[in-house]
Amino acid sequence: MTAAPLLSVKGLVKHFPVKKGVLQQTVGQVRAVDGVSFDIASGETLGLVGESGCGKSTVGKTILKLIDPTAGEVWLGGARIDGLSKGAMRPYRRQLQVVFQDPYSSLNPRLTVRGIVAEPLKNFGVAAGHELEKQVRELIEKVGLRAEALDRYPHEFSGGQRQRIGIARALALRPSLIVCDEPVSALDVSVQAQVINLLVDLQRDFGLSYLFIAHDIAVIEHISHRVAVMYLGKIVELADRAALFARPQHPYTEALLSAVPLPDPEVERKRIILKGDVPSPIDPPSGCRFRTRCPLAFDRCAKEEPPIREIFPGHHVACHLREPAALH
Repeated sequence: MTAAPLLSVKGLVKHFPVKKGVLQQTVGQVRAVDGVSFDIASGETLGLVGESGCGKSTVGKTILKLIDPTAGEVWLGGARIDGLSKGAMRPYRRQLQVVFQDPYSSLNPRLTVRGIVAEPLKNFGVAAGHELEKQVRELIEKVGLRAEALDRYPHEFSGGQRQRIGIARALALRPSLIVCDEPVSALDVSVQAQVINLLVDLQRDFGLSYLFIAHDIAVIEHISHRVAVMYLGKIVELADRAALFARPQHPYTEALLSAVPLPDPEVERKRIILKGDVPSPIDPPSGCRFRTRCPLAFDRCAKEEPPIREIFPGHHVACHLREPAALH
């Protein structure tokens, strides 16, 4: 019997109203997330990748209930949380934490590192006194910082060190799931690798699950167990990491992978250049949303939206060119 997923997202929708005029009348909707579904198992990392503006960060914020969904369901540990009030949501905050993109603006500049890491522990009454000090020291050392960092302020650290402080804060309540919202995109490449390796080590030590959001598919390949590819508010491909990188099935995924540099300069990769710009999420194309930029689009793509279907075991894709019966 398969274990129930730690996180289950079903048909998640988030639309933002577009208002104009003196009376601020709603004249349209930004369809930021438009029917996204996926599961994350205990101890698993799901990488969520796509271009800027595709809705991936909105997915993370909606799961965290930093913004409320328009429709859909979010289940955490077998309990539905998408409709909970702030008070009812409080017990689940311990299980669900976040590491933000900008390691400076996400830290309170008026608090020392000790205060930043201790805040969630005090807020939930987890520890006090000597036990609080002990836990804060252990957390700081666990993320690779020295104890003398505790009395310093965020502006005294580099970007990579600040992100380590943010990770220590997220780890303080021993969550089961951490949403990592582009946690390395603001860091130098060499520091990115250090932070990613730290996250992998922490996952092993604490049994963590991650929703890892990024626009860099090379970073996603390094850390993820499974990968979901988003385009204009929808998931177009979802598969095991090895399967997705070995045999991508969606034309958009193929284009993303063609842009990843190869370590061997002798090996040439045919670059797929997508024509045009990403359409507006206020007025997405009819049928398949990728069709306006897809080199393989045909008549059916404009008329009928492709459902996301399993074409190989565990490999799901939303494309009219991929028929399950033909590929099994």
